[in-house]
Amino acid sequence: MVTIRFPDRETEKKALGFLLGRFSGRALRTGQHIVPEAALAALAREKIDFTVERMITYEEELAALRGNGASPVQ
Repeated sequence: MVTIRFPDRETEKKALGFLLGRFSGRALRTGQHIVPEAALAALAREKIDFTVERMITYEEELAALRGNGASPVQ
């Protein structure tokens, strides 16, 4: 999985419309998006601008999916 960012909101909307249903992923509050590496080639073919920020680890991916909503067990 890879963390990417789009240059503006309009490009982000276009990209998310394209990616929806084709690839799994996660949008973060920071404006970053976690997508599989295969999505990068698909976005490039569609000529949608994006910036790859970094590869993420499995642990980071799980943390993003879980979110901050977990409360401690007592």
